[in-house]
Amino acid sequence: MRNFNEEIKDIEERNYAYNFDLDIMHAYYMKSMLPFFKKDDVLELGSYKGFFTKRLEPIFKNITCIEASNIAIAEAKKILRDDIKIIHSSFEDATLNSKFNNIIMTHVLEHVKNPVNVLKKINNEWLADDGLFFIICPNANAPSRQIAVNMGIISHNSAVTEGEKKHGHQITYAFDTLERDVKQAGLNVIYKSGIFFKALANYQWDKLLKTDIISKEYLDGCYSLGLKYPDLCSSLFLVCKKDF
Repeated sequence: MRNFNEEIKDIEERNYAYNFDLDIMHAYYMKSMLPFFKKDDVLELGSYKGFFTKRLEPIFKNITCIEASNIAIAEAKKILRDDIKIIHSSFEDATLNSKFNNIIMTHVLEHVKNPVNVLKKINNEWLADDGLFFIICPNANAPSRQIAVNMGIISHNSAVTEGEKKHGHQITYAFDTLERDVKQAGLNVIYKSGIFFKALANYQWDKLLKTDIISKEYLDGCYSLGLKYPDLCSSLFLVCKKDF
């Protein structure tokens, strides 16, 4: 039995979430998804402590979240609108009575033990016929990760490190494996990109962001460069719909 409250804890090897993730990458996730959003409702799968959900509040009237950690839910409720519905459940056990025009899964699919089965459930039960499913995952081929391989810290690009395992990671996706699982679930990829060219590890970014070395213009440059070289980005980004 998985202990989702344990999985979200920071450990010696790595933090569950870095300031780089919350302050920088979340903003670029929104920038990437915003042109595709449909009106009215959204289902966020794996809302953690509500940090990304907070960014959805100005955009969507109706927000539903599924989160497996009750500790994370308690923290999320402190910062979110009272009308946001948060369901305490794993994806496998969750039952919803409605379908959604937008479904978002950011840095969550890599935590799922049977991703194809969960993706099929999303496709068959939760995604509206004309809805869009947004998937963002860490990229096995990010330069920061490839550098770690060449340093001997990680055995290969798609390895799941010990620290990642403690945080519940089951797989490290590249575009080919992510698209494989999506297609096996009956979803069609209508847009594919990368988010943010990244040559430094998250803990290194957190240290740099405390200085005046990194400007907003530099960060935007990394985002723009990532659009040219999606396979060298921090995150993989797919927009999917039902494949009728």
